[in-house]
Amino acid sequence: MEIKFIVIDDEPPALQVIKTYAQEFPWLKLQHTFTDAVSAAEYLRHSQADLIFLDIHMPDINGLDLARGLTNRPMIIFTTAYKQYAFDGFELEAIDYLLKPIPFQRFEKAVQKAQLHQQQQLLPTATESLLVHSSYHMVKIPLHEIIYIESLEDYIRIHLTKQAPVLTLMTLKKMQEKLPAARFRRIHRSYIVSVDKVRSVINRKVKLSSSAELPVSDSYSDFIRDWKGNS
Repeated sequence: MEIKFIVIDDEPPALQVIKTYAQEFPWLKLQHTFTDAVSAAEYLRHSQADLIFLDIHMPDINGLDLARGLTNRPMIIFTTAYKQYAFDGFELEAIDYLLKPIPFQRFEKAVQKAQLHQQQQLLPTATESLLVHSSYHMVKIPLHEIIYIESLEDYIRIHLTKQAPVLTLMTLKKMQEKLPAARFRRIHRSYIVSVDKVRSVINRKVKLSSSAELPVSDSYSDFIRDWKGNS
């Protein structure tokens, strides 16, 4: 499965490093390189890329600002000499954050993450797991281990059967879009539950396999009817 990518970096030697490393992976297909963010932004308005290697410190537009301004944001791997922007990259759900000078082994790990992410995005009905960013790592979560998902303003906490909860920067709405609708239902503005982990529904509350009890709000009361109808 091909990944079409572009590289944006105002330093030609840095561009060459990415190009050289990428030649070791036949499924990485270079589309274009740019030494300024303005030209890259114009290109992305009319052309598609699956992945961007994006420098952060550039003279015209900061790489973070460029990423934030993209309407249909491709996968992004940030490349920079500055550690202090790691959290910003994490906030933008970057696939990885590579510090210059970039060792080949770290490049390889980053593009493998991109490959796995693309496979999951292109085959949503076949996947039995999802990837999320947590503590600056990509964490793979099997769908069958999810009990429920809790909203904490800008973050969500994923409660699991076999491990500690996983905290990730994402909205509950965006997470809901990633999950198969038949298996996961929203019951409240703050909760999504795994349908097969629901053990009972009493007085507008669901009791889960973990013994947790969660409220069902009026806006999502159709869940109770549907659950009883399928029980």
